[in-house]
Amino acid sequence: MATPSGLIRALHRGTLGQNMVVDRIFSGIQPTGTPHLGNYLGAIQNWVNLQEECSSVLYSIMDMHSLTMPKEPAVLRQNILDTTAAILACGVDPKKCFLFRQSLVPEHAELAWILGCLTNVPRLLRLPQWKMKRASQNNEGTVGLLTYPVLQAADILLYKSTHVPVGEDQVLHLELAQDIAQHFNKKYGEFFPVPKAILSTTKKIKSLRDPAVKMSKSDPQKLATVNIADSPDDIVLKFRKAVTDFTSEVTYDPATRPGVSNLVSIHAAVTGLSIEEVLHQSVGLDTAHYKMVVAESVIQKFAPIRNEIKKLQEDKSHLMKVLEDGALKAKELAAPIYQEIRRLVGFQ
Repeated sequence: MATPSGLIRALHRGTLGQNMVVDRIFSGIQPTGTPHLGNYLGAIQNWVNLQEECSSVLYSIMDMHSLTMPKEPAVLRQNILDTTAAILACGVDPKKCFLFRQSLVPEHAELAWILGCLTNVPRLLRLPQWKMKRASQNNEGTVGLLTYPVLQAADILLYKSTHVPVGEDQVLHLELAQDIAQHFNKKYGEFFPVPKAILSTTKKIKSLRDPAVKMSKSDPQKLATVNIADSPDDIVLKFRKAVTDFTSEVTYDPATRPGVSNLVSIHAAVTGLSIEEVLHQSVGLDTAHYKMVVAESVIQKFAPIRNEIKKLQEDKSHLMKVLEDGALKAKELAAPIYQEIRRLVGFQ
């Protein structure tokens, strides 16, 4: 299995750095509190690698996006701090990237309005996330829920980002951003680079209780999701209760054995081994014993991260300063770009 850094090096040899003034990576995460295993393997681990590979990297805590689903203000405030602590504990370094809160840079929302005026409603209505999340809001859905993909496009384009790390479920939203950039360029002249995807090499991590769906913080089954700050006892319990099947052998076949295959994917991702290497090591183990092997690998991976999260959570002022300092840098980068956008559209 290709490593994330190997993928990044391939991009540098290919599209990164060719015919572009600035290679810039943008990515964001919603503040849902301490991230879960899928967040870490699918996004944050790649963030740590990307900050070493590219000289201009922006990571945003997407607090504006989080309002698309109901949140209590006190919960949102705490979630922002907990998410920041976790990201820092995982190895994201504010000296090597801009780490900031989205709402501290108002140009995100201002550009979203301009781009929204270039986007047709039927396109937004076809996006699967709208259909899925609308169902959770009694099939009503808010304007924010419908238009947040336009805000995502603004998040990316505000900095003239050239590359965006995405999972499979965000590819359609990046395609919307690409189309919006091209529409703007056609109307106002070449201005935005059309951002390219950096696809994660990590297999999508599934729920431990229902391997047909991805792991999620909102899963009502508490045993379905492993959080990176879970205690060793909690991690052992969740893996012991993980849904598999009646075959005891450890194999990798997502179509017919999704539960066991999910465990193999997790084991490979946290150890850095390939699927084949994990299977070779697991010859002779039944699934009950293998669950404990995977649990121990996850515990070892997250032990230092969990300890660092606890330390960082004790200093809220430090976490707030990291985000404020990052926002100042982001605003400095965004300001001249947004001023030129204002000029192009006729605001000045």
